[in-house]
Amino acid sequence: MTDLKPKDFASSLDVRWCPGCGDYAVLKSLHKILAESGARLEDTLCVSGIGCSSRLPYYMATYGFHTIHGRAPAIASGAKLANPELDVWVFTGDGDGLSIGGNHLLHALRRNLDMQIVLLNNQIYGLTKGQYSPTSQKGMRTPSSPGGTVEMPLNPARFAIGAGSKFIARSIDTQAKVLGPILEAARAFDGTAFVEVLQNCVIFNDGVFDHLKDKKQGPDHTILVEHSKPMVFGVNRNKGLRVKPGGFGLEIVSLEESSLTEADLLVHDETNHALAVALAELGENEGEPTVLGILFREQATEFGKASRIGLPEKPLSMDEKLSRLSAALRAGETWGVGEDAA
Repeated sequence: MTDLKPKDFASSLDVRWCPGCGDYAVLKSLHKILAESGARLEDTLCVSGIGCSSRLPYYMATYGFHTIHGRAPAIASGAKLANPELDVWVFTGDGDGLSIGGNHLLHALRRNLDMQIVLLNNQIYGLTKGQYSPTSQKGMRTPSSPGGTVEMPLNPARFAIGAGSKFIARSIDTQAKVLGPILEAARAFDGTAFVEVLQNCVIFNDGVFDHLKDKKQGPDHTILVEHSKPMVFGVNRNKGLRVKPGGFGLEIVSLEESSLTEADLLVHDETNHALAVALAELGENEGEPTVLGILFREQATEFGKASRIGLPEKPLSMDEKLSRLSAALRAGETWGVGEDAA
C-alpha cells in the first residue's frame, strides 16, 4: 500500500473540459480508486486516442500516452506486453473506440490482455462539433445528419459481448458510488475489463441521460445488478425482472400489483453469458430499465501470461540477448556471401 491521496494522482495541468462535462466526474473517480487501491504513480499508465475523453492522460500524474485516432488499445497492448508490471488504462469514446477504432477494440477485447478499457459514451462526436456517432439514437439531428440519423445505434456492451470480452460493466459518469467500485473491480480483474460510462456532453447532447440520473425518477429507469442478488429496482423497489413464462427473454414485473415477491425474481449471475446479452440489450426499448453494474465477469486465460510461455521470467542482460539472437540466426542452414566468406 502507498500513502498517496487522490490529489497526488492529479497532474499540475489545468483541466480543460467544458463546464458540466461528465469527464470531470470520471477523472475524479479514477483519482479516488487509484489512491484507495494502493496504486503507484510509476506503475500506472493511461493511454488514449482522440476525442474529448482522450485528454484524460494529461490530467494524470502517472505515465500517459495520447495516441492516434482509434489506436489506443493497440499501443496499450504493446506497453503491457513490454512491461507486464504496468497497470494499464485505456480511455476512449464512442466515436474513437467504436468507429475508426472498432477493429482495434474488438481484438483487444477478444485477446484478454490484462488492462482496463473505459469507454465514455455520450452518443455524439464532441471534439469535432456534434456529428452523430455510432451510438447516437436513430433520428437524431446533427450537423452530419440534418434530416435525422437513419442508422441503428450500436450497443457498446453488446459489442463487447460479441467480441468475447470476459469483463463487461456499465455505469453513469456522476454516480460515483456505482462507478468507483466498478473501476476497482476492473482493475482487479486478470484480463481485459471493459467499462462503458454513460457520459453527458453538455454542449452537443446535453441531458441525453437525465432520465437515468434523476434522483427521484432515475431508480425507475435503471437497475443496478449485483452477483447473487435478485434483480429488483424502482423508486420504491417495487419492480423486478424475471424470466418470461416459457423460459425465453426477460420481463418487468410489479411486486405491488401481483402476488410476486423478491424470491420470484431473477437472481443475477455474472458468469451467465446468455443473461449478459439480455441485460446489455435492456433499455433499448421504451419502458425498459437500463442495466448498471457488472453485467458479465468470467475468468479466462490472460493473453500476456499465455504469450510469455517459454520466455525467461527475468529480463535478459544484453550479452544474453545477443547470444540468443546469434544462436537463433544460426539455428538452421547458413552460408557466407562474398570473397571472404568461410
